[in-house]
Amino acid sequence: MKSAETRIQQGIPPGAGKLYGKVCVITASTDGIGFAIASRFVQEDALAIYISSRKQENVNKAVLKLEKINQDKLASKGSSSPSHVSTVIYGLVAHVGKREDRLGLIDKVRSDYGKIDVLVLNAAVSTLYGPLMDPKHEITEAQWDKMFEINVKSTFFMAREAMPLVRKAEQSPSIILISSIAAYDSLPALAAYSVTKTSLLALNRALAAELAAEKIRVNCIAPGIIRTRFSSKLTEGGIKEEVIPMGRYGTTEDIASVASFLASADSSYITGETLVAAGGMRSRL
Repeated sequence: MKSAETRIQQGIPPGAGKLYGKVCVITASTDGIGFAIASRFVQEDALAIYISSRKQENVNKAVLKLEKINQDKLASKGSSSPSHVSTVIYGLVAHVGKREDRLGLIDKVRSDYGKIDVLVLNAAVSTLYGPLMDPKHEITEAQWDKMFEINVKSTFFMAREAMPLVRKAEQSPSIILISSIAAYDSLPALAAYSVTKTSLLALNRALAAELAAEKIRVNCIAPGIIRTRFSSKLTEGGIKEEVIPMGRYGTTEDIASVASFLASADSSYITGETLVAAGGMRSRL
């Protein structure tokens, strides 16, 4: 009953998805987890979704796929349904490591809608594979700096630079950071990556504590071993499914479901938390 009352108070029509009316920005979202989150947000009737990637070709392909998902959604509901909600898809080329690209993306949203209800910070790279202290394994400062630049620095600055639009959101705006199970239990092949992802747990807590009084929620997702192109070195012989307590790798849809929950009013009293979706893998510091 309370959930239904909340939806009425927020002006969500019967049958509409839980992201009805929300403007969502998702970085690194033309493939893998980011694209799955965008797809789920379309299905949950977001008003507008901004996806981005470094390459125009990838952006174009992803926009077409999302528009098809939107069309299929509308066809399944019927044009006379009160929940016949079309989602507008925007695709932009943006390298989150470049300030001008981040600001360009934010300026586009400002011009179109003047607010951001949901900000998903998904961009990440892994330029180093293997141990940290083995003298036979070369690690350059440039490789180390690149990982922190994208995985930590750009995540913080994108959140900071988008904050004026997040503050314009009417109801329970949500910022979602994407960390990793590696933040809790360093994976041998991804030791350096693990360090950056653990940093996001601290960033999540810091931002959540600072913004709670403004009713802006900040939470984090720590995916386990997910079948994506990004994690192929782990799924193709690195980590066997048998070592995962649930006996399988995760899917991008598993993570999109968690993101949908954190983006919606269903999680309106949750902030500063990291939700682990890893099939039972160890997740305590």
